[in-house]
Amino acid sequence: MLEEAGEVLESVLKASCLPLSFLLFVPAVLLLLGPPPAAEAAHEFTVYRMQQYELGGQPYGTRSAVLNTEARTVEADVLSRRCVMMRLVDFSYEQYQKALRQSAGAVVIILPRSISSVPQDVVRQFMEIEPEMLAMETIVPVYFAVEDEELLSIYEQTRAASASQGSASAAEVLLHTATANGFQMVTSGAQSKAINDWLIPSVEGRLTGLGGEDLPTVVIVAHYDSFGVAPWLSHGADSNGSGISVLLELARLFSRLYTYRRTHAGYNLLFFASGGGKFNYQGTKRWLEDNLDHTDSSLLQDNVAFVLCLDTLGRGNSLHLHVSKPPKEGTLQHAFLRELELVVASQFPEVKFSMVHKKINLAEDMLAWEHERFAIRRLPAFTISHLESHRDSLRNSIMDRRARVDTKALTRNTRIIAEALTRVIYNLTDKGAPADLQIFTDQMQIQQEQLESVMDWLSSQPRAAQLIDKDSTFLSTLEYYMGRYLKDVKQHHVKADKRDPEFVFYDQLKQVMNAYRVKPAIFDLLLAVCIAAYLGVAYVAVQHFGLLYKMIQRLSLKTKQQ
Repeated sequence: MLEEAGEVLESVLKASCLPLSFLLFVPAVLLLLGPPPAAEAAHEFTVYRMQQYELGGQPYGTRSAVLNTEARTVEADVLSRRCVMMRLVDFSYEQYQKALRQSAGAVVIILPRSISSVPQDVVRQFMEIEPEMLAMETIVPVYFAVEDEELLSIYEQTRAASASQGSASAAEVLLHTATANGFQMVTSGAQSKAINDWLIPSVEGRLTGLGGEDLPTVVIVAHYDSFGVAPWLSHGADSNGSGISVLLELARLFSRLYTYRRTHAGYNLLFFASGGGKFNYQGTKRWLEDNLDHTDSSLLQDNVAFVLCLDTLGRGNSLHLHVSKPPKEGTLQHAFLRELELVVASQFPEVKFSMVHKKINLAEDMLAWEHERFAIRRLPAFTISHLESHRDSLRNSIMDRRARVDTKALTRNTRIIAEALTRVIYNLTDKGAPADLQIFTDQMQIQQEQLESVMDWLSSQPRAAQLIDKDSTFLSTLEYYMGRYLKDVKQHHVKADKRDPEFVFYDQLKQVMNAYRVKPAIFDLLLAVCIAAYLGVAYVAVQHFGLLYKMIQRLSLKTKQQ
């Protein structure tokens, strides 16, 4: 076989008169003349950045938005200056802290398409982690992305490449590193900056009682904004979509009662859908200041019977009336507490009702409940909720979606509140009305279908305070809905003080990220070494062509003699 090879090579060289150097350059010529390999297109997907805001001068959330680094998963040994990808089903706070401790360049958390498909233990764990993620000082950008097939494929390839780095053989690691495909994660947006002129809008409307505006006023309040670790993913179904749903249904019911003279009560009803509730109730705070400090006459100044705040009412078999100071006997707020107990005991015995007393702690940065804003201004107020504690993680989570709201429980809670409120303002108990008297029946019954549609509308969109301004579609729809049943409906706006802002919002909360398929840097190094070796061999062959030719001739002659 060696003899045949030598004869073939000699015949080729003699017959074609081609210099050997041309054969050495054939691979390079073929690479130059051949078509370039098709480049794989980058995968483009939407990402949602973690919260970035300041409240009372204290920064929260991530401090950066720009990302241009190679992807890894937590299985990799080295995470420094890498974009660490995690899936929610495998997410843990320890892994998240590990990535930040190792100076990761960014973190991308992949969420499933449907949150309802996630196991409940994973959901509860992540809900408990969210406040810790925001409280932790995070310099690098943290993003959330909703999975699709391409993104999951990128994650699996990155995970395989990251896991291979722990191989026992250094040669295998080097070979895999050189041949594996990596992904460069790049965001298209700019660095985040403060929004100095952002407005927090609220909406108010009223029903005037029979006898004029000098009558006592019952104020019904619910904040509409939602909150979670990422503003664009915060749908806030139970907190506080359920509270706004109950407020709108109460407005509808009492507008009908106030239409007819014989059912027109001697109380003014003031409805307030407040903004900035998740930011220490900024909308309510400024609304109170404007009505109590900067005006000569308002319904809040004249005679406030009590303020009822609605918060998280969409599930469970319990109701709790949260108070900063227990109501005294003989007051209207004590009468409302008594009526709530009466309605629950006589008509809904399956519901557990209790009063929760918690003093206001002014040393804390955040107030526990919205009624505390009113209590600070010495207005009698309380909050009704199915949550026993204000620290429940449900109130501030992106996991608070529509599926977590039980419409039947929401309808029942609406009816309990409506029945008790009606018994108070019409003084039905003192007039001898039986405890099991059902007021809202037949044509006046609670409309579960309408509550469902309102909940669907509220939970279909993120309602973070950073996303809702005075011209937003959500706010105009809310204002229109309240205007159908209430009088003097108008917006109230809150703007941060430029000199000493109580809150500061930042932009770049939603961006487009590209995942580019790239080879690692070591691949370029090995490729450069191979090219240099090839060119070296070609150079030596050209310089010593005569000697090489004689060697081939001798080899051929020797094989013939043998």
